Amino acid sequence: MRAWVRFVALVPASTPPEDTMHGTPRLVSDVMTRRVVALGRAATFKDIVKAMRQWNVSALPVVEEENRVVGVVSEADLLRKEEYRDSGQDRHSRLERLSDLVKAGAVTAGELMTAPAVTVAANATLGQAARTMARSGVKRLPVVSDDGALLGIVSRSDLLKVFLREDEDIAEEVRDEIVAHLFPGPPEPVRVAVHDGVVRLTGRIPDTSLVPVVTRLVRGVEGVVDVDCALAGPPRRPDLDPDLPGDDVVHGARGAGSIG
Repeated sequence: MRAWVRFVALVPASTPPEDTMHGTPRLVSDVMTRRVVALGRAATFKDIVKAMRQWNVSALPVVEEENRVVGVVSEADLLRKEEYRDSGQDRHSRLERLSDLVKAGAVTAGELMTAPAVTVAANATLGQAARTMARSGVKRLPVVSDDGALLGIVSRSDLLKVFLREDEDIAEEVRDEIVAHLFPGPPEPVRVAVHDGVVRLTGRIPDTSLVPVVTRLVRGVEGVVDVDCALAGPPRRPDLDPDLPGDDVVHGARGAGSIG
């Protein structure tokens, strides 16, 4: 492989301190690919196509000295050459898309790349990475250090790995990091059951106004697919509190899970 198509093997990234309420977050550094193919600015059009085919990827980062990421070349960037080969567009239409026309004539990574690159930090949560992908409309993100050096690549499929988390691991985090903090002394124990990533909460709590809070916190736990919150208030005592709606079960709203 030519010198301007680089194979980069990278070392583990550091992680931030533990968050005492939500447990240790699952970070981009936990799931990213650390063995990365990167391009130099001088990589030629054909070398880029060959590298994408060899490594079965749809985009490659472009790096400078010390592996600092300066851009990304994607299949969309390369296809502009074919798009304008027989476009049949008139002169006015071509002028309106002048930047695309320039890329259609590009022959190196430095000319083809989209810059600046959309990147993500190694210590970003998986949710932050997913939101960056959604806003930018990309499938892969270069993972960078504080000074912009390439540390790895994270893809959509990498972010979905969090949903492979074991049910008991999820249940333990919900019990220890959420239930124990919000309900240290409930009328009866809050029971946590997890099946296929769906968390079900049952039991009695002293204040049912906390149901939306616990539902949201549980939904934010990595690997949770959905939440079924069926917590009830304190037992009704008709002799002392005739108007207390304590026996009613308050269900938290169910919805899509979260990855950060």
